[in-house]
Amino acid sequence: MEQLDFITKLLGIEDQNIKIDNLFDAGTHKEILAHLDYDAPPCPACKGQMAKYDFQKPSKIPYLETAGYKTLIRLKKRRFRCKGCRKMAVAETSLVQKNHQIASAVKQKIAQLLVEKQAMTDIAHRLSILTSTVIRKLKEFKFETNWQRLPEIMSWDEYSFKKGKMSFIAQDFNTNEVLAILDGRTQAVIRNHFLRYPRQVRMRVKVMTMDMFSPYYQLAKQLFPHAQIVLDRFHIIQHLSRAMNRVRIQIMNQFDRKSQEYRALKRYWKLLQQDSRKLSHKRFYRPAFRAHLTNQEILHQLLSYSDQLRQHYELYQLLLFHFQEKQADYFFDLMEEVISDVHPIFQTVFRTFLKDRDKITNALELPYSNAKLEATNNLIKVIKRNAFGFRNFDNFKKRILITLNTKKRERISSSRVAMLADINPLQLTKSQFLYNFKKAQKTPPFSVEFREIIMK
Repeated sequence: MEQLDFITKLLGIEDQNIKIDNLFDAGTHKEILAHLDYDAPPCPACKGQMAKYDFQKPSKIPYLETAGYKTLIRLKKRRFRCKGCRKMAVAETSLVQKNHQIASAVKQKIAQLLVEKQAMTDIAHRLSILTSTVIRKLKEFKFETNWQRLPEIMSWDEYSFKKGKMSFIAQDFNTNEVLAILDGRTQAVIRNHFLRYPRQVRMRVKVMTMDMFSPYYQLAKQLFPHAQIVLDRFHIIQHLSRAMNRVRIQIMNQFDRKSQEYRALKRYWKLLQQDSRKLSHKRFYRPAFRAHLTNQEILHQLLSYSDQLRQHYELYQLLLFHFQEKQADYFFDLMEEVISDVHPIFQTVFRTFLKDRDKITNALELPYSNAKLEATNNLIKVIKRNAFGFRNFDNFKKRILITLNTKKRERISSSRVAMLADINPLQLTKSQFLYNFKKAQKTPPFSVEFREIIMK
């Protein structure tokens, strides 16, 4: 019997009233036969004395894996009958909640796995439970919005929820905390959400980063009058590179498909997009030219095919230089000077840039961008891809908030642990060590609400 006591300790069963009777291998899983028994309690109805009656039919309780095998506990619970009112009662245990069939440890594991980038069907399969059980656990998470606080620097963007349907996301630039996830990116949806914040709170926002989605501009000015709009630098360069690529394609299509010019422009298109100062000087054999050439020599050959291509490439490289050196005046002066002589594709891009001159200037002068929010969107895509998509927006939103906000707290906690790890306690006095320890424990890794849901 002592050996079976070790089994309860191994499984983490803390209830001393549970006794294991047998353990056997069912092939695909391990089964544990146990019974729950203790002295008869008072009757919950009449407060009279109850007596032991018999055992219930064994409850099938799925449990956590043991030694790589799925585990099933067949637990027989003692029944009690009141001597006075003859009412029946069943023994209760901390292993499983009353009237439940799933162990509390399994429910805690569900909450922990929901933090990871796993599909809910995979979690259910791993723990041998139904997907609806995982969804019920997900719905227990509650996230409340603080309508009395907004950050000074905020980022806006959108991500794809379903095919053809975009959703809106807002994030704190400094802390990476997700502020809002909305089912739609229309002006009405965004306006109705942020108007719930008092005007005094919205006036505190100083800087807003976003991509070049023009409907956001006027809406942001209406909601946050004191905010400066900063366009994401990546999207600005993307507009230029796409214009250069479209010009290359139009010039390439003027040549015969079997000609060397066509094949070279099609094969080495990335060299025309790349910054000329970062071209490699290494020499390799190039099958298209049947010679050993460097990237610079290939680029020189490509530009020799068309004067128009050469002119637009030199213009593109000059604009890249001014942008990377943060020379806003030279950047816009060059566009104004050549806008009437360039290809119509470049004219469209230049008109867009000149129209948003103040926002692009802010992007060059201020050290803010949408890079952090783009990283968040990348994580959202991973969650969506691992789950093979979501039909329910609320479930998708909760998975995002659980993963992002919890991961952020884990990074904060791990940084504090690292801070403690770098300290040699032998070199500190007792008061110094206690001060550093309390400083590291100042903020818990998880919120109180999150810990309560996990421990349910």
